[in-house]
Amino acid sequence: MFDKKTVSIEWGGKTLTLETGKVARQADGAVIATLGETVVLCAVTAAKSVKEGQDFFPLTVHYQEKFSAAGRIPGGFFKRERGATEKETLVSRLIDRPLRPLFPEGFYNEINCIAQVLSYDGENEPDILAMVAASAAMTLSGVPFMGPIGAARVGYQDGEYILNPTDEQVAAGELDLVVAATHDAVMMVESEARELSEEVMLGAVMFAHRESQKVIGAIIKLAEQAAKEPWELKVQDDKAEVKAKLKKLIGKDLESAYKLTDKQARQTAINEARTKARDGMADLKESDPQAYLAALKLVKKLEADIVRSAILKTGKRIDGRSTTQIRPIEAEAHFLPRAHGSALFTRGETQTIATCTLGTRDAEQMIDGLGGLSYQHFMLHYNFPPYSVGEVGRFGAPGRREVGHGKLAWRALHPVLPSKEEFPYTIRLTSDITESNGSSSMASVCGGSLSLMDAGVPIKRPVSGIAMGLILEGKEFAVLSDILGDEDHLGDMDFKVAGTSEGITTMQMDIKIAGITEEIFTTALMQAKEGRAHILGEMAKALDHTREELSAHAPRIETFTIDKSKIREVIGTGGKVIREIVATTGAKVDIDDEGVIKVSSSDPAQIEAAIKWIKGLVEEAEVGKIYNGKVVNLVDFGAFVNFMGGKDGLVHVSEIRNERVEKVSDVLSEGQEVKVKVLEIDPRGKVRLSMRVVDQETGAELEDTRPAREPREGGDRGPRGDRGDRQRGGRGGDRGPRREGGGDRGPRGEGRGDRGPRRERDGGEDKGGEDIGLPSFLTGDKD
Repeated sequence: MFDKKTVSIEWGGKTLTLETGKVARQADGAVIATLGETVVLCAVTAAKSVKEGQDFFPLTVHYQEKFSAAGRIPGGFFKRERGATEKETLVSRLIDRPLRPLFPEGFYNEINCIAQVLSYDGENEPDILAMVAASAAMTLSGVPFMGPIGAARVGYQDGEYILNPTDEQVAAGELDLVVAATHDAVMMVESEARELSEEVMLGAVMFAHRESQKVIGAIIKLAEQAAKEPWELKVQDDKAEVKAKLKKLIGKDLESAYKLTDKQARQTAINEARTKARDGMADLKESDPQAYLAALKLVKKLEADIVRSAILKTGKRIDGRSTTQIRPIEAEAHFLPRAHGSALFTRGETQTIATCTLGTRDAEQMIDGLGGLSYQHFMLHYNFPPYSVGEVGRFGAPGRREVGHGKLAWRALHPVLPSKEEFPYTIRLTSDITESNGSSSMASVCGGSLSLMDAGVPIKRPVSGIAMGLILEGKEFAVLSDILGDEDHLGDMDFKVAGTSEGITTMQMDIKIAGITEEIFTTALMQAKEGRAHILGEMAKALDHTREELSAHAPRIETFTIDKSKIREVIGTGGKVIREIVATTGAKVDIDDEGVIKVSSSDPAQIEAAIKWIKGLVEEAEVGKIYNGKVVNLVDFGAFVNFMGGKDGLVHVSEIRNERVEKVSDVLSEGQEVKVKVLEIDPRGKVRLSMRVVDQETGAELEDTRPAREPREGGDRGPRGDRGDRQRGGRGGDRGPRREGGGDRGPRGEGRGDRGPRRERDGGEDKGGEDIGLPSFLTGDKD
């Protein structure tokens, strides 16, 4: 029934298996990729015809994590997978970016690539597996795909590169880098690093490229067994003729437009040239609509030729800069008066308002994923409104681009943040792009770094970022520092690097051609290093260190630890006590299972009150110590006083005043503030208090002037076993040890007086009052 084909290889000490022909057989290409017990299915379908009027390549990639893959049911009200999470969006981009450049120009058939995680073992991450499965499925489908590509993740620890590290190895190491590559060149790089050098980063990329060759070999073996017939691609033959006509029509107009250094003036001139081209090709629009659309696409190609040739020949760019020159930078810290931290960062015609907001633990981002619930205490949100590029457009929820740019800036800043133990705040950065002409994500890094320092977050070092471009014609190339938007669109590479003065924290590269060589990569890295250093110097003019004090509007957090056995006393039954503390003091209180308590508020007095309350709940009372208390209950024999938060003690009626108190309610009332001294704590924890030995005004201890208690009638009472003269019911005389009766007491069998055997008891002796006769059943007499 199934025509199953399988290829397996040993990869990084584990078995990678690619299988096709058993599942999703109606798709153009479908592959199940398995690594360990992680399984990903990727299915590719392609439209057999182009939609009328289509003038772009509609490739759509969807990556989805099935909760059943980890044996979990989704949280929330709707118990099914819903819209794409941030991770799913980022992995979808990770798959899309290296695939898209490998389709030929002019191919406009719609393609759907859907990757679904079917099984997850908690050790082998599914994102790399999804990239491999997508590449294999695309190769088998028969569409004009100039692949395959391979992919690999690389870690770095103790000077060694690690292929496809686990989450634990990534956390303990210094690098998390993902590379996608063809047989000849690197296509895509995504990374987060802990201030690593350019040499280490380049080595990691080359290591990943070598390891990805094994995957490419496996895909080729599978394709040899199961690939479908390749599609026939129709190529328009008259491109050169049409392009020559366009160059004659608008060539000089475009050359003049690209000499304008102001973006808006340049765009206006370019749009006029494009309108002129459309008018000149109006006759073709009626006779051959597809040819008309192809001709309009050649306008962009003509623009690229003009810009690229000028840079390669003269070394001068669109705005007149050299290839290594950075645009003018203006940075301002504390731009907004009420924000906890803020900065305005402007580089040429790119600008961001970056704000930092500090919160408490309850503001953390909860993430429900394959690995279960997790919490993120650092967030970075990037916003790109249409006015930033002078356009009218949709304004609302962030799209894939915004999510991707925000995560890139997050990776750049995350390595320099303090740990939660060092700085127990939830941190949210926002980057609102107000102007954009190239590298707004790197502007977000620079502005975000300044706003963190302005907020008083003790980061290791400031971070700057730069975007690099590439013009490649044959063997001739030029690497461009701090690219403009047009240079990004018309160039061959978008390479972003961010880091501190000590090293790189993130690196991202996208290629629009079939990869770049190690030589180009090295040149770009070293040129970016110089650019980053220059930008850090400009940022330092605004703020070169973290502020020592937090904003007056930011919450303060005080942290201390209590014994774990006391946690229940702070929380109370059903949370009653902790809710009362929060409601009364106004401070927020967080407590974890280890007894670590965080008290937060923007008002120091509220924090102090809450801490005092909590410490009173868990503190052990000390005998002889004086406390402030409150009467909570009156009884006939005294009053119960709360003197240590949740701890009560009894003030006996005799300890209220030195003089006799007839009725407790005449002296005390519930809710009354009093001062008490701890007299005694019995083994059961019951506390005996006294008010009479404490000055109720000052709290000073008073001398106990009460006379010693008078001896009871019948004589002084000695130790329990050696009582002296005491009249008790007419009895008297010296009483010896407890075991002695009226005379010497012998062994247990002896009676009172000289006790003989139990059956031979004497009568009673004189106890000092009267002769007490014993009944016959005690004397043994039967009469």
